[in-house]
Amino acid sequence: MAGTVAKKCLSPLAFLTRRLSAPEFITQCCYHKKVVDHYENPRNVGSLDKNSKKVGTGLVGAPACGDVMKLQIEVDDEGKIVDARFKTFGCGSAIASSSLATEWVKGKSVDEALMIKNTDIAKELSLPPVKLHCSMLAEDAIKAALADYRLKQHDDQQEAARASI
Repeated sequence: MAGTVAKKCLSPLAFLTRRLSAPEFITQCCYHKKVVDHYENPRNVGSLDKNSKKVGTGLVGAPACGDVMKLQIEVDDEGKIVDARFKTFGCGSAIASSSLATEWVKGKSVDEALMIKNTDIAKELSLPPVKLHCSMLAEDAIKAALADYRLKQHDDQQEAARASI
């Protein structure tokens, strides 16, 4: 498919019939339409209250490329993720990966969310090999947010046990 897109975008007729600006060329030739959609219309951008016991926050980064991803989840009393937010500083693939991750975790239990793998994200967004680290960041951010949430729950249980003594 990438070859078809590249042939379409790089054919001599394409350059003669229509001139593409640099951003248009990049989005039409280098990124899959799902990446462009999540980049141009990101879902669940923002923050949740990091001090809430029901919110887990994951902050991860990739020093090699400079991408930084913050992903937060809010879990209800039954253990279901009811909300998710993200803020990402990075390329279009990193933003798309974190946007998709927030969509996928909503409605899942904490254990189900742990089953989301970077390969699933990469496949859904048709990420090329050079951008796989973006999907890995999204998986790491999910795991970090879930770990933070579980740590807060563990601390709450210890606090309750001390109070009952």
